Amino acid sequence: MEQCLPETIRDNETLEDLLSAPSYGAVAALGRIRGDIILLGAGGKMGPSLARMARRAADSADARWTPRRVIAVSRFSEVGLEARLRGHGIKTIACDLLDPDAVERLPDAPNVIFMTGMKFGATDNAARTWAMNAWLPGIVCARYRASRIVAFSTGNVYGLCPVALGGSREDDALRPDGEYAMSCLGRERIFEHFSREWRIHTALIRLNYACEMRYGVLVDLAQKIWREEPVPLAMGCFNVIWQGDANAAALEALAHAATPPFVINVTGPELLRVRGVCEKLAAIMGKRVRFVGGESPDALMSDARRAHELFGPPRVNADTLVRWVADWVMRGGETLGKPTHFEVRDGRF
Repeated sequence: MEQCLPETIRDNETLEDLLSAPSYGAVAALGRIRGDIILLGAGGKMGPSLARMARRAADSADARWTPRRVIAVSRFSEVGLEARLRGHGIKTIACDLLDPDAVERLPDAPNVIFMTGMKFGATDNAARTWAMNAWLPGIVCARYRASRIVAFSTGNVYGLCPVALGGSREDDALRPDGEYAMSCLGRERIFEHFSREWRIHTALIRLNYACEMRYGVLVDLAQKIWREEPVPLAMGCFNVIWQGDANAAALEALAHAATPPFVINVTGPELLRVRGVCEKLAAIMGKRVRFVGGESPDALMSDARRAHELFGPPRVNADTLVRWVADWVMRGGETLGKPTHFEVRDGRF
Protein backbone atom coordinates (compact mmCIF):
# COMPACT_ATOMS: atom_id res chain seq x y z
CA MET A 1 0.00 0.00 0.00
CA GLU A 2 2.42 2.70 1.17
CA GLN A 3 4.87 3.64 -1.57
CA CYS A 4 8.24 5.32 -1.76
CA LEU A 5 7.64 8.66 -3.45
CA PRO A 6 9.43 9.28 -6.76
CA GLU A 7 11.44 12.41 -7.45
CA THR A 8 9.21 13.14 -10.44
CA ILE A 9 6.06 11.65 -11.97
CA ARG A 10 6.99 10.64 -15.48
CA ASP A 11 3.61 9.87 -17.11
CA ASN A 12 -0.13 9.44 -16.65
CA GLU A 13 0.18 5.74 -15.86
CA THR A 14 2.56 6.44 -12.99
CA LEU A 15 0.32 9.27 -11.82
CA GLU A 16 -2.82 7.13 -11.82
CA ASP A 17 -1.02 4.38 -9.92
CA LEU A 18 0.10 6.82 -7.24
CA LEU A 19 -3.30 8.49 -6.96
CA SER A 20 -5.03 5.15 -6.41
CA ALA A 21 -2.53 3.69 -3.94
CA PRO A 22 -4.50 3.11 -0.71
CA SER A 23 -3.15 4.16 2.65
CA TYR A 24 -2.94 1.70 5.53
CA GLY A 25 -5.82 3.60 7.11
CA ALA A 26 -8.04 3.15 4.05
CA VAL A 27 -7.40 -0.61 3.99
CA ALA A 28 -8.03 -0.84 7.73
CA ALA A 29 -11.30 1.09 7.40
CA LEU A 30 -12.59 -1.25 4.71
CA GLY A 31 -11.50 -4.17 6.85
CA ARG A 32 -13.99 -2.96 9.50
CA ILE A 33 -16.77 -2.32 7.01
CA ARG A 34 -18.35 -5.05 4.94
CA GLY A 35 -20.32 -4.80 1.73
CA ASP A 36 -20.22 -3.21 -1.70
CA ILE A 37 -19.15 0.39 -2.30
CA ILE A 38 -20.98 2.58 -4.81
CA LEU A 39 -19.51 5.90 -5.97
CA LEU A 40 -22.05 8.40 -7.29
CA GLY A 41 -20.60 10.96 -9.68
CA ALA A 42 -17.47 8.91 -10.30
CA GLY A 43 -16.65 10.43 -13.68
CA GLY A 44 -15.25 13.73 -12.38
CA LYS A 45 -11.71 14.79 -11.52
CA MET A 46 -11.41 12.62 -8.40
CA GLY A 47 -13.85 9.84 -9.12
CA PRO A 48 -11.80 7.48 -11.30
CA SER A 49 -8.78 7.38 -8.98
CA LEU A 50 -10.99 7.07 -5.88
CA ALA A 51 -12.83 4.15 -7.49
CA ARG A 52 -9.50 2.47 -8.24
CA MET A 53 -8.29 3.10 -4.69
CA ALA A 54 -11.50 1.61 -3.30
CA ARG A 55 -10.96 -1.47 -5.45
CA ARG A 56 -7.32 -1.84 -4.35
CA ALA A 57 -8.11 -1.22 -0.68
CA ALA A 58 -11.04 -3.65 -0.77
CA ASP A 59 -8.90 -6.33 -2.42
CA SER A 60 -6.32 -5.97 0.36
CA ALA A 61 -8.93 -5.92 3.11
CA ASP A 62 -10.93 -8.80 1.61
CA ALA A 63 -8.06 -11.25 1.14
CA ARG A 64 -9.83 -13.81 3.34
CA TRP A 65 -13.39 -12.94 2.30
CA THR A 66 -15.59 -12.98 -0.76
CA PRO A 67 -14.55 -9.91 -2.78
CA ARG A 68 -17.02 -7.05 -2.70
CA ARG A 69 -18.09 -4.96 -5.65
CA VAL A 70 -16.92 -1.43 -6.29
CA ILE A 71 -19.49 0.31 -8.49
CA ALA A 72 -18.84 3.59 -10.30
CA VAL A 73 -21.90 5.60 -11.40
CA SER A 74 -21.73 8.59 -13.75
CA ARG A 75 -22.98 9.85 -17.08
CA PHE A 76 -19.51 8.83 -18.34
CA SER A 77 -19.17 11.53 -20.98
CA GLU A 78 -15.40 10.91 -21.25
CA VAL A 79 -14.73 8.42 -24.03
CA GLY A 80 -13.02 5.27 -22.81
CA LEU A 81 -13.36 5.94 -19.08
CA GLU A 82 -15.85 3.12 -18.48
CA ALA A 83 -13.60 0.62 -20.22
CA ARG A 84 -10.58 1.72 -18.20
CA LEU A 85 -12.46 1.37 -14.92
CA ARG A 86 -13.82 -2.04 -15.87
CA GLY A 87 -10.27 -3.07 -16.68
CA HIS A 88 -9.43 -2.42 -13.02
CA GLY A 89 -12.27 -4.62 -11.75
CA ILE A 90 -14.80 -1.84 -11.19
CA LYS A 91 -18.42 -2.23 -12.27
CA THR A 92 -19.71 0.81 -14.14
CA ILE A 93 -23.26 2.10 -14.56
CA ALA A 94 -24.15 5.02 -16.82
CA CYS A 95 -26.84 7.07 -15.10
CA ASP A 96 -28.28 10.58 -15.01
CA LEU A 97 -28.39 11.08 -11.25
CA LEU A 98 -30.94 13.89 -11.61
CA ASP A 99 -33.44 11.27 -12.80
CA PRO A 100 -35.07 9.86 -9.62
CA ASP A 101 -36.32 6.78 -11.46
CA ALA A 102 -32.80 6.00 -12.69
CA VAL A 103 -31.41 6.42 -9.18
CA GLU A 104 -34.09 4.10 -7.83
CA ARG A 105 -32.89 1.41 -10.25
CA LEU A 106 -29.28 1.56 -9.01
CA PRO A 107 -28.12 -1.53 -7.10
CA ASP A 108 -28.20 -1.72 -3.32
CA ALA A 109 -24.91 -1.00 -1.59
CA PRO A 110 -24.27 -0.53 2.13
CA ASN A 111 -21.49 2.02 1.45
CA VAL A 112 -22.11 5.14 -0.65
CA ILE A 113 -19.63 7.84 -1.64
CA PHE A 114 -21.41 10.90 -3.03
CA MET A 115 -19.14 12.96 -5.30
CA THR A 116 -21.45 14.75 -7.68
CA GLY A 117 -21.91 18.50 -7.71
CA MET A 118 -21.76 21.66 -9.81
CA LYS A 119 -19.40 24.58 -9.27
CA PHE A 120 -18.33 26.29 -12.46
CA GLY A 121 -21.19 28.08 -14.17
CA ALA A 122 -23.05 28.19 -10.86
CA THR A 123 -23.66 31.93 -11.06
CA ASP A 124 -25.08 31.82 -14.59
CA ASN A 125 -27.12 28.64 -14.02
CA ALA A 126 -28.15 28.91 -10.40
CA ALA A 127 -31.22 26.69 -10.75
CA ARG A 128 -29.27 23.67 -12.02
CA THR A 129 -26.60 24.34 -9.41
CA TRP A 130 -29.16 24.05 -6.62
CA ALA A 131 -30.70 20.97 -8.22
CA MET A 132 -27.33 19.23 -8.37
CA ASN A 133 -25.99 20.39 -5.03
CA ALA A 134 -29.09 20.44 -2.82
CA TRP A 135 -32.00 18.53 -4.42
CA LEU A 136 -30.03 15.50 -5.60
CA PRO A 137 -28.82 14.65 -2.05
CA GLY A 138 -32.45 14.13 -1.05
CA ILE A 139 -32.95 11.67 -3.92
CA VAL A 140 -29.84 9.79 -2.83
CA CYS A 141 -30.88 9.70 0.82
CA ALA A 142 -34.29 8.28 -0.13
CA ARG A 143 -32.67 5.56 -2.25
CA TYR A 144 -29.87 4.70 0.18
CA ARG A 145 -31.52 5.32 3.54
CA ALA A 146 -30.25 1.92 4.74
CA SER A 147 -26.62 2.68 3.79
CA ARG A 148 -23.79 4.71 5.24
CA ILE A 149 -22.94 7.75 3.13
CA VAL A 150 -19.77 9.80 2.73
CA ALA A 151 -20.56 13.04 0.89
CA PHE A 152 -18.06 15.53 -0.46
CA SER A 153 -18.63 19.14 0.49
CA THR A 154 -16.30 22.14 0.34
CA GLY A 155 -14.49 24.62 2.52
CA ASN A 156 -16.36 27.35 0.62
CA VAL A 157 -19.22 26.95 3.11
CA TYR A 158 -17.10 28.81 5.69
CA GLY A 159 -16.47 31.91 3.62
CA LEU A 160 -13.26 33.91 3.98
CA CYS A 161 -11.23 33.53 7.17
CA PRO A 162 -8.74 36.03 8.63
CA VAL A 163 -5.27 34.81 7.74
CA ALA A 164 -4.13 35.39 11.31
CA LEU A 165 -6.53 32.65 12.51
CA GLY A 166 -4.90 30.02 10.31
CA GLY A 167 -8.06 28.58 8.75
CA SER A 168 -11.67 27.71 9.48
CA ARG A 169 -12.45 24.80 11.80
CA GLU A 170 -15.39 22.43 11.75
CA ASP A 171 -17.29 24.17 14.55
CA ASP A 172 -16.90 27.68 13.09
CA ALA A 173 -19.96 29.61 11.92
CA LEU A 174 -20.77 29.07 8.25
CA ARG A 175 -20.93 32.16 6.01
CA PRO A 176 -21.22 30.94 2.40
CA ASP A 177 -20.88 33.59 -0.29
CA GLY A 178 -22.44 33.08 -3.73
CA GLU A 179 -24.72 30.50 -5.33
CA TYR A 180 -22.14 27.72 -5.31
CA ALA A 181 -21.23 27.99 -1.64
CA MET A 182 -24.81 28.50 -0.55
CA SER A 183 -26.02 25.49 -2.52
CA CYS A 184 -23.21 23.40 -1.01
CA LEU A 185 -24.42 24.37 2.44
CA GLY A 186 -27.84 23.32 1.18
CA ARG A 187 -26.32 19.94 0.29
CA GLU A 188 -24.98 19.58 3.82
CA ARG A 189 -28.31 20.55 5.38
CA ILE A 190 -30.21 18.00 3.28
CA PHE A 191 -27.82 15.22 4.25
CA GLU A 192 -28.03 16.35 7.89
CA HIS A 193 -31.84 16.38 7.83
CA PHE A 194 -32.16 12.86 6.48
CA SER A 195 -29.33 11.61 8.66
CA ARG A 196 -31.33 12.72 11.68
CA GLU A 197 -34.76 11.77 10.28
CA TRP A 198 -33.87 8.31 8.96
CA ARG A 199 -30.81 7.57 11.09
CA ILE A 200 -28.54 7.47 8.04
CA HIS A 201 -24.93 7.28 9.16
CA THR A 202 -23.26 10.10 7.22
CA ALA A 203 -19.89 11.83 6.94
CA LEU A 204 -19.44 15.25 5.30
CA ILE A 205 -16.00 16.01 3.87
CA ARG A 206 -15.23 19.71 3.53
CA LEU A 207 -12.45 19.52 0.96
CA ASN A 208 -10.13 22.40 0.17
CA TYR A 209 -8.20 22.05 -3.05
CA ALA A 210 -7.24 18.55 -3.97
CA CYS A 211 -4.29 18.66 -6.33
CA GLU A 212 -2.53 16.35 -8.75
CA MET A 213 -0.41 17.00 -11.82
CA ARG A 214 -3.28 17.71 -14.21
CA TYR A 215 -5.30 20.19 -12.17
CA GLY A 216 -5.28 22.13 -8.92
CA VAL A 217 -4.15 25.46 -7.49
CA LEU A 218 -0.47 24.56 -7.87
CA VAL A 219 -1.01 23.70 -11.53
CA ASP A 220 -2.82 27.01 -12.09
CA LEU A 221 0.08 28.93 -10.55
CA ALA A 222 2.78 26.94 -12.35
CA GLN A 223 1.10 27.47 -15.72
CA LYS A 224 0.90 31.22 -15.16
CA ILE A 225 4.59 31.35 -14.29
CA TRP A 226 5.60 29.14 -17.22
CA ARG A 227 3.59 31.33 -19.62
CA GLU A 228 5.04 34.45 -17.95
CA GLU A 229 1.60 35.72 -16.95
CA PRO A 230 1.12 37.88 -13.85
CA VAL A 231 -0.13 36.17 -10.71
CA PRO A 232 -2.86 37.94 -8.69
CA LEU A 233 -2.19 38.20 -4.96
CA ALA A 234 -5.59 39.22 -3.56
CA MET A 235 -6.31 35.65 -2.37
CA GLY A 236 -2.93 35.51 -0.74
CA CYS A 237 -3.15 32.13 1.05
CA PHE A 238 -4.57 28.69 0.36
CA ASN A 239 -4.47 25.04 1.40
CA VAL A 240 -3.79 22.06 -0.81
CA ILE A 241 -3.81 18.28 -0.46
CA TRP A 242 -2.54 15.54 -2.73
CA GLN A 243 -5.59 14.00 -4.35
CA GLY A 244 -4.44 10.52 -3.32
CA ASP A 245 -4.59 11.61 0.31
CA ALA A 246 -8.04 13.11 -0.19
CA ASN A 247 -9.14 9.80 -1.75
CA ALA A 248 -7.84 7.89 1.26
CA ALA A 249 -9.62 10.25 3.65
CA ALA A 250 -12.94 9.56 1.92
CA LEU A 251 -12.54 5.82 2.41
CA GLU A 252 -11.44 6.23 6.02
CA ALA A 253 -14.44 8.49 6.66
CA LEU A 254 -16.77 5.55 5.94
CA ALA A 255 -15.73 4.11 9.31
CA HIS A 256 -16.63 7.40 11.06
CA ALA A 257 -20.06 7.99 9.51
CA ALA A 258 -22.56 8.89 12.22
CA THR A 259 -25.91 10.48 12.92
CA PRO A 260 -25.99 13.43 13.13
CA PRO A 261 -23.31 13.62 10.44
CA PHE A 262 -19.61 13.45 11.18
CA VAL A 263 -18.04 16.60 9.68
CA ILE A 264 -14.36 16.81 8.78
CA ASN A 265 -12.11 19.29 6.98
CA VAL A 266 -9.77 17.59 4.52
CA THR A 267 -6.72 19.49 3.32
CA GLY A 268 -3.00 19.70 3.96
CA PRO A 269 -1.45 20.99 7.19
CA GLU A 270 0.44 23.82 5.49
CA LEU A 271 -0.95 27.33 5.18
CA LEU A 272 0.59 28.26 1.84
CA ARG A 273 1.19 31.81 0.69
CA VAL A 274 0.77 32.47 -3.02
CA ARG A 275 3.85 34.67 -3.12
CA GLY A 276 6.13 32.11 -1.49
CA VAL A 277 4.82 29.17 -3.54
CA CYS A 278 5.21 31.10 -6.78
CA GLU A 279 8.76 32.06 -5.91
CA LYS A 280 9.58 28.36 -5.33
CA LEU A 281 7.94 27.35 -8.59
CA ALA A 282 9.74 30.10 -10.50
CA ALA A 283 13.12 29.08 -9.06
CA ILE A 284 12.61 25.46 -10.15
CA MET A 285 11.34 26.47 -13.58
CA GLY A 286 14.02 29.07 -14.24
CA LYS A 287 11.43 31.80 -14.67
CA ARG A 288 10.71 35.19 -13.18
CA VAL A 289 7.36 35.66 -11.53
CA ARG A 290 5.31 38.87 -11.71
CA PHE A 291 2.61 39.67 -9.16
CA VAL A 292 -0.35 42.02 -9.40
CA GLY A 293 -2.28 43.50 -6.52
CA GLY A 294 -1.72 42.99 -2.83
CA GLU A 295 -2.58 40.31 -0.30
CA SER A 296 -5.90 40.64 1.47
CA PRO A 297 -6.13 40.03 5.22
CA ASP A 298 -8.47 37.08 4.72
CA ALA A 299 -8.64 34.04 2.46
CA LEU A 300 -10.43 30.76 1.90
CA MET A 301 -8.52 28.43 4.24
CA SER A 302 -9.30 25.43 6.41
CA ASP A 303 -7.73 24.00 9.53
CA ALA A 304 -7.67 20.21 9.08
CA ARG A 305 -5.96 19.18 12.33
CA ARG A 306 -8.94 16.97 13.24
CA ALA A 307 -8.43 14.92 10.07
CA HIS A 308 -4.69 14.66 10.68
CA GLU A 309 -5.30 13.43 14.23
CA LEU A 310 -7.76 10.77 13.00
CA PHE A 311 -6.20 9.72 9.71
CA GLY A 312 -2.57 10.70 10.21
CA PRO A 313 -0.64 13.31 8.22
CA PRO A 314 -0.89 13.35 4.43
CA ARG A 315 1.59 11.05 2.72
CA VAL A 316 2.60 13.78 0.24
CA ASN A 317 3.55 17.20 1.57
CA ALA A 318 3.28 20.57 -0.17
CA ASP A 319 6.99 20.82 -1.00
CA THR A 320 6.84 17.52 -2.87
CA LEU A 321 3.71 18.64 -4.73
CA VAL A 322 5.39 21.89 -5.77
CA ARG A 323 8.38 20.00 -7.12
CA TRP A 324 6.24 17.45 -8.96
CA VAL A 325 3.96 20.08 -10.51
CA ALA A 326 6.84 22.29 -11.68
CA ASP A 327 8.51 19.34 -13.40
CA TRP A 328 5.23 18.19 -14.99
CA VAL A 329 4.38 21.62 -16.39
CA MET A 330 7.90 22.18 -17.72
CA ARG A 331 7.74 18.84 -19.57
CA GLY A 332 4.38 19.70 -21.12
CA GLY A 333 2.45 17.04 -19.21
CA GLU A 334 -1.26 16.63 -19.88
CA THR A 335 -3.63 18.89 -17.97
CA LEU A 336 -7.42 18.81 -17.73
CA GLY A 337 -7.95 22.44 -18.70
CA LYS A 338 -10.09 22.98 -15.61
CA PRO A 339 -8.67 25.91 -13.61
CA THR A 340 -9.74 26.11 -9.98
CA HIS A 341 -10.40 29.88 -9.99
CA PHE A 342 -9.15 29.82 -6.40
CA GLU A 343 -8.45 33.54 -6.65
CA VAL A 344 -12.20 34.34 -6.78
CA ARG A 345 -13.16 36.25 -3.63
CA ASP A 346 -16.84 37.08 -4.24
CA GLY A 347 -18.15 33.53 -4.60
CA ARG A 348 -19.09 33.98 -8.27
CA PHE A 349 -17.98 30.89 -10.20
